[in-house]
Amino acid sequence: MSQRLPVTIAALIAFASLSSPVGSRAYGADTRPNILIILADDLGRADYSAYGTKDVRTPNIDRLFRGGMTFENFYANSCVCSPTRAALLTGCYPDRVGVPGVIRHPPSNSWGYLAPSASLLPQVLKASGYHSTIVGKWHLGLEAPNTPCDRGFDAFHGFLGDMMDDYLTHRRGGVNYMRSDRDVIDPKGHATDLFTQWACDAITDRARAEQPFLLYVAYNAPHDPLQPPQEWLDRVRKREPEMANNRAKLVALIEHMDEGIGQIVQTLEKSGIAENTLVLFTSDNGGLLNSGANDGPYRSGKTHMYEGGLRVPFAAYWPKHIAPGSVTPRVALTMDTFATVAEAAGVAVPPGVDGVSFLPTLLGRDQPEADRALYFVYREGGVRLGRRTQAVRKGDWKLVLDDPFGPPELFNLKADPRETTNVMLQQRAVFNELATLLRDMTQRAGAVPWQPPLRP
Repeated sequence: MSQRLPVTIAALIAFASLSSPVGSRAYGADTRPNILIILADDLGRADYSAYGTKDVRTPNIDRLFRGGMTFENFYANSCVCSPTRAALLTGCYPDRVGVPGVIRHPPSNSWGYLAPSASLLPQVLKASGYHSTIVGKWHLGLEAPNTPCDRGFDAFHGFLGDMMDDYLTHRRGGVNYMRSDRDVIDPKGHATDLFTQWACDAITDRARAEQPFLLYVAYNAPHDPLQPPQEWLDRVRKREPEMANNRAKLVALIEHMDEGIGQIVQTLEKSGIAENTLVLFTSDNGGLLNSGANDGPYRSGKTHMYEGGLRVPFAAYWPKHIAPGSVTPRVALTMDTFATVAEAAGVAVPPGVDGVSFLPTLLGRDQPEADRALYFVYREGGVRLGRRTQAVRKGDWKLVLDDPFGPPELFNLKADPRETTNVMLQQRAVFNELATLLRDMTQRAGAVPWQPPLRP
């Protein structure tokens, strides 16, 4: 594993002068790509129809997969929300930037604090002249200095918190966390529709500017509560009358989000910038089984370190740059998106980033598999008493600590992709190697506080 330190603001100054836009080198002068990242919330590995799932219809998500590249082996950095979002925006393992668990209200049940030293993707892109907007769910801090506009985004239209108690009233524990930049707002409408409209508005606005942009659209769908608009639920029930109630609501939430994604892509096209926009689509973790999620053939789901909690959909769509219908077996993580976007934008990846760019893979070039161990973490309260669950993968081997009070498990994912047989006792040398990697990563992450400083 890398021994580099977290990215710092000071480091940005040192490398900014070394940056040269990839657009001026490879894609024509002044045509650096716009970046659109679409993040679903708790979308199961198999919960889109291009996967082959028959009871859900997602033509717009399918278009991204069929018109671009599908990653068969893409992992979220954690089995829950905040850590994966921290990894996406910093390019680092989440506990190395202070976010091993879910950031929540109230503070007594919050398990992370985004490190002040961490530099976020919008800060890095700003060095190359990019404008950055986030629409939707933030989930990395509820107040300054850890709100989007404090951490590098030029514009924010969305929700600061973890989950909404209601898709229509947009509250969490009775508190309104909806914001326009730093201002409290109280809009009317279903959250999915609001986020879609705000994303389309942002594209229309930025298309007029002579400046490349990053737009990060973080839906809170299909996270519970399972509260789709009634007309979307009626469509699913009419089509699938035997479907279980929770599954029907979840599918309706997904299909409603899919319609919004279609509107966003259409806005890119109407604005004339679709061919110069790299679109990345994924989920923050696996689907929640109690909500009826489909995580494919893999074991378990959200909040668990098994494959069902960590494997997520991933598509990259970039007309005339990424071959339609292409598929890669490359193993990648959410944090790799940071380095990939930076390379596409022509910005040098700053020191301390753990992620590895997969841009060559997207462009159809030969790219050896990264020789690295992959680390996953989740700290939680409740019955877990604030303890961590963890996993590490190296090659085909994966060491899992899914129960903080139980024994570790060792699986060979090539021979046993469903993680049915613990071979720890039979493979002591492999176990010892992975246990050492896990210990080393835990010690590195331990240098970064994950609680806010005490106030006088």
